[in-house]
Amino acid sequence: MRTVSPALFLWLLSVALHAAAADRYQAWRTAAAQVLISRGDARSLATAAALSFVGPLPKLKMDFAAGKSASVQLAASASELDPENPSIAWLRLELCAATPACDIREAATTMRWIDADNGAVWMATLAAAEKDRDSVEVDRVLQEMAQGSRFDLYFNRTVVLVFDSLKQVAADLPAGYVPSDLSRLSEAMAIAGAEVVPPLAPLLAACRESSAAERRDNCLKLSKTMQHGDAVVTQIAGFTLERRLTAPDGKEARSIAERRRVLEWRIATASQNDVPLFPWSTNALARARIAQMRAAPREEDLDIAILRKRRLPLEPPEGRP
Repeated sequence: MRTVSPALFLWLLSVALHAAAADRYQAWRTAAAQVLISRGDARSLATAAALSFVGPLPKLKMDFAAGKSASVQLAASASELDPENPSIAWLRLELCAATPACDIREAATTMRWIDADNGAVWMATLAAAEKDRDSVEVDRVLQEMAQGSRFDLYFNRTVVLVFDSLKQVAADLPAGYVPSDLSRLSEAMAIAGAEVVPPLAPLLAACRESSAAERRDNCLKLSKTMQHGDAVVTQIAGFTLERRLTAPDGKEARSIAERRRVLEWRIATASQNDVPLFPWSTNALARARIAQMRAAPREEDLDIAILRKRRLPLEPPEGRP
């Protein structure tokens, strides 16, 4: 009989414990979603949709795909209750886009009606056209996107929405689930990061194929709008996109590299300096971060606020990477 080595046994045990902990945490999320559903207001339903979308819903005896469809329906109900809320409508669209066989057309149309100036609202439609290799539709959608004056993913606003909703029902949640402001903030940021940031590959692919002058011009215009978006990930993508569409050794390329360097320095420096002085002040820091997110929808503006509060420069010193 073959024996298992002590190292392998410990590894298998750690995997089993991790799986058990993940199942327990998902059960807590499912229970939290049910608490939020019972409240019935738009923000609670939207948060319930976000919580339930991250995994299966065993208590409702649904399979994985059906659970995602149920989450989309919750988000749709939330949007109907608060039809002017762009972050809820965006969550609905992104959940639908990530669900097999979900028809995005109604959600996409609603999103464009609510926030017509936001070029990002066409992302799911572009992804579908790129997947179908429909170059005519890709060109049409890129032209629509280029007309937008903003490129927003509502990341900070979604974090605030989820945080507030979880805090309102804190007394009714499972004892081990997000028991502090810090854990609520971490949960809200993890959910927003997983669910409201669309895949950017279809856009980069469509613009990589921009041999035609009109498509290239639309992609270039869009890249500049993205560089001022509310999420850092789209700003970086905007720099990458413009860099691909400009001469490698020209003045524009150097300007793009410098703007990206400043953004990345702000992110890194703010992160290094936004830490609690004492372990017991972590919840206070989380509350301060939520207050800043509530006031500043753009992630970069939040980093700028942190730097100013610490009296740090907004640009890297000369010679610093």
